[in-house]
Amino acid sequence: MHTEPQQLINNIEAILFWKGEPQSIKELTKYLKASDADITTALASLEENLKTRGIVLMRNGDEVMLGTSPDASSIIEAITKEELSKDLGRAALETLSIILYKGPLKRSEIDYIRGVNSTFIIRNLLIRGLVQKQQSVSDQRAPLYAASFELLSHLGITDVKQLPEFEEVQEQIRKFKETHEQEASPEQTIQEPESTPVDEASASL
Repeated sequence: MHTEPQQLINNIEAILFWKGEPQSIKELTKYLKASDADITTALASLEENLKTRGIVLMRNGDEVMLGTSPDASSIIEAITKEELSKDLGRAALETLSIILYKGPLKRSEIDYIRGVNSTFIIRNLLIRGLVQKQQSVSDQRAPLYAASFELLSHLGITDVKQLPEFEEVQEQIRKFKETHEQEASPEQTIQEPESTPVDEASASL
């Protein structure tokens, strides 16, 4: 598939923004049906284009991702402190409930269930120490997210199985998977409990 150089650069930027996680050159070549040489050239151009902006291209070996410019570190730090001083919002509680009841799971699975990108919410929960990363045995490039021991301690439980309506929710998940496999409909989402003691306790974190 032939892609114009500027379009390839734009596509890489869009993928890195959406993913919000390190991506290897191999993964980018797969997504964009381009050669390693074309991806490497496009990354160099993207890196140059971002030098005068608030976003930078970060590299770590064969992996790349977008990050905030070091010049903006003070304002980002101030905003982060302000965000951490606030109670968890509805979207964060929703994400936290999904991780509690269905985790460990990949960010892409969380995005699929919620229907929106959850990168920044997950990052916020990680900073707060409410969730933790785990290495995936099947895919080491995509970490899994699970409830942290700190969160379990705050909720007064020693195991996620002690969560309210845990078995009922697991049954909902099982039925959802069966229905999804039969109908192959990507529009369905898992229905989490509308309100549980987990939401009320987590809101004050």
